[in-house]
Parts: sequence; C-alpha cells; structure tokens
Amino acid sequence: MKIGLYFGTFNPIHVGHLTIANHLVEHSDLDQVWFVVTPLSPFKKKSSLLDNYHRLEMVHLATKDYDKLRPSDIEFGLKEPNYTIDTLTYLFEKHPNYEFSLIMGEDNLKSFHKWKNYELILENHSIYVYPRISEGKIDTQFNDHSKIIKVDAPIMELSSTFIRNEIKDGKNVRPMLPEHVWQFIDEMNFYR
Repeated sequence: MKIGLYFGTFNPIHVGHLTIANHLVEHSDLDQVWFVVTPLSPFKKKSSLLDNYHRLEMVHLATKDYDKLRPSDIEFGLKEPNYTIDTLTYLFEKHPNYEFSLIMGEDNLKSFHKWKNYELILENHSIYVYPRISEGKIDTQFNDHSKIIKVDAPIMELSSTFIRNEIKDGKNVRPMLPEHVWQFIDEMNFYR
C-alpha cells in the first residue's frame, strides 16, 4: 500500500486541501492520502490553533465521503514540536508493509533544506510536490532529484488563514469549506 502523507494543522481544512489530495490519489500511484493533523508545527504559534480534536473532527467530516482520503491523529501521541522525520520513523515501525511518501506545496520545498534530517527523509521517501504561487527559489539540489515528483495539480490559492480572517470579519466562507465542516464551525462558533 502506498500512502501519501499530507501534513498540516488544517485550521480549518478547506476545499483546496481536498482538491489537491483527491487529485493526487486519482492521478498518481498513491493508494490513499492521509491528512496528518499536526498538533504543533515548529513554524506556527500554538495560540492560533483550535484544539487538536476539533481540527481532527473537521478532517473526519471533510473526508468521510472519500474512500481514498483518511484523517490521521498519528502525531497526537508524539513529542512536541512534531518533526516530520520522527513521524515517518514511527509510522514505518507501526506499518512496515506500507510505503509512505510526503505531499507538500512547492512553497514548502523551497525551505525543505531547513527541515530536521531532510537528507534522511529524501533517502527513504518520495515527495509529491504540488504547485503553489510563492516567492523564492527551490534549492538546486531538489531540481532534478529522483525522489521529488512534481505533480500537475490545480493551483489552489486558498488558505486557512484567509478563511479564519473572513469568518472573523463576518464574511460568508461557506463555498470554501466542505459542507459538514462549515456546519461544524458555524455550530461551534469557531474563529469569530
């Protein structure tokens, strides 16, 4: 089984996340995409995040109608802050028969050389990179790397930050979210 790991805080998960994950699972050799809900990214402030289980619930709600998309709370029991290399090591121990690959936006590839043990990640895992509009250049060592697969996925310029700000300003964001996720956010009065 070949699993694509889509890491994120998903604060909240939105239609852009689903579109990219579904595109990858339908147009690559990935059998499934797991949305790995990150409790604390080394690059984000925890104070801006909803509770881990609220974000996980939103991913459950967003993926429940997609057989090949799954939520994952695998990082909830790992030491914080969560580093990708530690999660990959743990997953390999737990699922030795699965092949795990990373999914990341082109913007993240530009800073990939700053990740903890990035060389080890590349040595043992493929990385599926979807296009993003962003500034900066990709480190030359990643340009024609055999483990880096650039995917011709739709460019989704939608962010969770934008959605949170729009909700705070009383704007209608319903088209940007899976229906069940929108209902949950509205009922729970999140991001206001």
